[in-house]
Amino acid sequence: MFLLYDLIWVVAALCLIPWYGIKRALGLKSREGIRERLGIYQADRLKVLQGRRVIWLHAVSVGETKAAVPLLRALRNSFPEHALVLSNTTETGHSIACDIKEIDLCLYFPFDMSWVVHRVLRCLQPELILIVETELWPNLARLACRAGIPMVLVNGRISDRSLPRYQIAKPLLRRLLCHFSHFCMQSREDAQRLLQLGAPGDRVVVTGNLKFDMPADGLAEMDMEALRQEFRLPAESLVWVAGSTHPGEEELLMEVYADLCTQRSDLILVLAPRHIERCPALQTVLHERGFSVLLRSNPIDQADILQPGQILLVDTLGELVSLYRAANLVFVGGSLVPIGGHNVLEAAMVGKPALFGPHMENFREIARLLAAGGGGIQIDQQSLGAVVAELLNDPQRRSVMGRAGMELLKLHAGATERTLAVIRQVVGH
Repeated sequence: MFLLYDLIWVVAALCLIPWYGIKRALGLKSREGIRERLGIYQADRLKVLQGRRVIWLHAVSVGETKAAVPLLRALRNSFPEHALVLSNTTETGHSIACDIKEIDLCLYFPFDMSWVVHRVLRCLQPELILIVETELWPNLARLACRAGIPMVLVNGRISDRSLPRYQIAKPLLRRLLCHFSHFCMQSREDAQRLLQLGAPGDRVVVTGNLKFDMPADGLAEMDMEALRQEFRLPAESLVWVAGSTHPGEEELLMEVYADLCTQRSDLILVLAPRHIERCPALQTVLHERGFSVLLRSNPIDQADILQPGQILLVDTLGELVSLYRAANLVFVGGSLVPIGGHNVLEAAMVGKPALFGPHMENFREIARLLAAGGGGIQIDQQSLGAVVAELLNDPQRRSVMGRAGMELLKLHAGATERTLAVIRQVVGH
């Protein structure tokens, strides 16, 4: 089975790696970090690990990386002599990871070919491997287990979308899950799903969702006026931030915004698409719809202060939570179209009311708790405009919702400590 798996990887690599090279030679966007993905590291990159015990944490992309920040900080405090290595699969996740000060080394996650994984384990020599959410790589799990390196799944979940696929491969998955030392799951439902897939019952524990512990780093107390100056937003305007949006949502947001601008003269829309490489095409569409657009990456000029009716298009990474803090109202994307939603707690942790659509499968429990606690409202395509207009006209309700969201975070905090207790048990600390 593993020989066939490796063969599939070889065929894929023989096709993709030359293609990446051609794209790069032509000046087109290409996959970054190919050498690291093949387990080939510059010697000076690994010097920081010499003579130190290593904890390797893998977070596939932006969302998983942000969720891991509370745990990384706790690991730094609990294991100050250890070197912390963080790997990512995506370029955007890697970009965010490089700014986390607790990390000693940021790498791209290796291709899951047996000889590549062998090389990576030999280079890093980790004492412990932590996998965020549900990244199940057969060769990594098998070879880490063979080398006596414990693996722990942290902030684990089994989404509605992935469950049917896992059930098809249940016989193989059961063998894979046996290579993990522990599974720290977000909820009882996630734990039950994992047990149904064959995880050993004595290794599964519900520790809660690390996202409830995400640090605001003082953003909730940051001066609104200073933030608005930073983002070229007039202090007296009402700001509606639509974050992590996807195709199919932006068109609706444009329509609602255009309609609202006929009703009031103090509103600015900030549009932050989930994938910033879409910004040039999105800017063209906005211009075609008659909107005046400023890009966040443009040099700051007093003449570029946004005016009501204009749109700030965010083509930069790592600023979404700051934008939420500068907002009066937040819409969290990936939820009006069948994507599965994005993290609504980022609005709650800076005290802002959050709107989100019906497609919150990836954050079902969080969305339910936020709506039930009064910190957010679930809307659909038909009700979006009316709810936005209502909240923009009601500053007191927006304030109450913002406080409710922050209280929800306090109420459900603690996943980091529960996860850390499992890790201490595994490493005998």
